[in-house]
Amino acid sequence: MNEERLQKVIAAAGVASRRHAEEMITAGQVTVNGVVVRELGTKVTSHDEVAVDGVPLAKQKKQYFLFYKPRSVITAVTDNKDRRTVTDFFPEVRERLYPVGRLDYDTSGALIMTNDGDFANMLMHPKFNIDKRYVAKVNGLPTGAQLRPLRDGITIEGRKLAPAHARVLSRDRAKQTSIVELVIHQGLNHQVKKMLKAVGFPVQKLAREAIGPLELTGLQPGDYRKLTHTEIVELRKLAEK
Repeated sequence: MNEERLQKVIAAAGVASRRHAEEMITAGQVTVNGVVVRELGTKVTSHDEVAVDGVPLAKQKKQYFLFYKPRSVITAVTDNKDRRTVTDFFPEVRERLYPVGRLDYDTSGALIMTNDGDFANMLMHPKFNIDKRYVAKVNGLPTGAQLRPLRDGITIEGRKLAPAHARVLSRDRAKQTSIVELVIHQGLNHQVKKMLKAVGFPVQKLAREAIGPLELTGLQPGDYRKLTHTEIVELRKLAEK
């Protein structure tokens, strides 16, 4: 009979990330066969009944949302500085959601929220390539030639990045600013900002417009919608490629 660590079982059920599951265990929110368990080394089998906040794992309904994250919101479940987090926008959702990946505090745009741990881990794993489309307002008036290093695959902090789609959408010569579109599939910290700064065009404002087939059409900052079954299947297929 296979045994697995309790926090891994909770994460696999989609209740929370493994790290957050550990926090819930030590906080006394988890029971095994009706008994509160606080020991992180605890192992369980498929015959044990695990519950989080009194709700058995089997009854946790998997949820998938596309969220339009506003600026000045933390991509986290909690924040020790009392700033707004992405989970504050889902008060009606009973399940414990968490973000797939992250967006910077001052970056707005598309973010997937779910309680399906396997789905989240699949989308975030470095070997999976799902395009993410960003639109940035930058200082300066870049030409196509100046953005070519991004299309060829620029090296940042000693790491060669994959080639990106990069093009200028518009230029404001009076204000000496431009709107640039960038499509990448990696997810390094501050990657888009670092890429554009590296070619001489610091970012003033940044938004993620799309994740794979998911676009923000019809949503305003702070809004969300459920993913369709077709979208979930398509994301899985894209990740598996």
